[in-house]
Amino acid sequence: MTQSQSTPQPTRLGVIGGTFDPIHIGHLAIAEEARVRLALDGVLFVPARVSPLKLGNHLASGEDRYRMVALAIADNPSFRASRIELDREGPSYTVDTLRALRAANGEEAELYFIMGMDSLDTLTHWRRPDEILRLARLVVISRPDCHPDWASLEAAIPGASQAITVIDSLQLDISSTDLRERVRKGWPIRYLVPAPVETYIREHRLYAD
Repeated sequence: MTQSQSTPQPTRLGVIGGTFDPIHIGHLAIAEEARVRLALDGVLFVPARVSPLKLGNHLASGEDRYRMVALAIADNPSFRASRIELDREGPSYTVDTLRALRAANGEEAELYFIMGMDSLDTLTHWRRPDEILRLARLVVISRPDCHPDWASLEAAIPGASQAITVIDSLQLDISSTDLRERVRKGWPIRYLVPAPVETYIREHRLYAD
């Protein structure tokens, strides 16, 4: 038996968090792009219970948002939904989630936290950003309208630039805020969210006045 056959390879796990209010095809495209480009074994979708940077902005319940995520990813065997933040009291801090995932998956696992370039600008305001970068590699999806101040980021979090992978990817200008507004106005969201999510929103009258 060869060494590669006898020794299991470390798990390469992507993690994408957010309010997912609602989840849309942009989230799915980003996750799939990172999975393929970085040869990840899978991607975990983690709906936030309460985002510290979006306090009071949730319009759908945690259960509704979790169910929409589960519906959206059901046809991709490499994607999984996690309740790790929904079942934890208090604000959903990324560092706490990564600590829990590290404990659950072992020290040999490789964690990749997937985020948009716009979120990178707020990284210095997150809880323990230095520890986040020790627990996981950040995978940042580029956006043409976002130009981070890398020098300032490095000054605030030494070593940050070496712990971040930037992926130049397809650009889908879709936001959950805009989708909620379209639903309120009675405009279509078909092709902007997976069909089961569209059906769920309609049947449960989410985001309607």
